[in-house]
Amino acid sequence: QVQPVESGGGLVQAGGSLRLACAASGRTFSSYAMGWFRQTPGKERDFVASISRSGGDTRYAASVKGRFTISRDNTKNMVYLEMNSLQPEDTAVYYCAAIDGGTRTPRYWGQGTQVTVSS
Repeated sequence: QVQPVESGGGLVQAGGSLRLACAASGRTFSSYAMGWFRQTPGKERDFVASISRSGGDTRYAASVKGRFTISRDNTKNMVYLEMNSLQPEDTAVYYCAAIDGGTRTPRYWGQGTQVTVSS
């Protein structure tokens, strides 16, 4: 089992940057692909980025590709999301999740961290 805990959210002006971190407890962290998702009030939780178990394969939503970078450090059980050129539409609660290898769907969720981008 993996328990993600996000940090690093906050308020930033448009064009600015933030780095989110996800600390994942559990001995099996490196056996899970990890992902970042985001959600705004009244909307579904959307995929943002994912990274494979080894970190060699990354994927991004079209809306963030070229601006966001996902990475992981398996020695520290950490996942990161570097967010650059932030825009007001990036405002959301960001969630870290451990992705089930069989179903390829999020299995363990963090509690989320708020990111607010002002115009």
